[in-house]
Amino acid sequence: MPSLRHIAIAVSDPWKSAEFYEKAFGMRRVTEARASIGDAVFLTDGVMNLSLCRYNADEPAGKVGKDYVGLHHIGFWVEDIDKTQADIEAAGGTFWMGEVPEDRARNVFYEVKYHDIDGVVVDITHTGWQGAKAPEDE
Repeated sequence: MPSLRHIAIAVSDPWKSAEFYEKAFGMRRVTEARASIGDAVFLTDGVMNLSLCRYNADEPAGKVGKDYVGLHHIGFWVEDIDKTQADIEAAGGTFWMGEVPEDRARNVFYEVKYHDIDGVVVDITHTGWQGAKAPEDE
């Protein structure tokens, strides 16, 4: 069965955005690209590839155009919700919505939502999403 392993986000500055994801989530930079269609920084968490792209023209950007910044949201399954919230805020992210359950051990579905430095919504949870592989199962 195919597995999701790549997410691309259109951003205003790939290098500033890469710094945010490196600091907030410990992602590792794999490579960078400067091309006629645009610039990109590629990160990984060891399972997923995250491309942070800035397009130089409308055509390679598709229907949204070169000035579009964003994606609806992405989600990170984290081990320590408090530390991750602090890391996100230290990296320049801002809280949007959601609450951590008082009983953190119970296996309930919830997300805490932040905006990254470009306003892209980033979910964090320590209980995961249905159908997602738990980090400890990697």
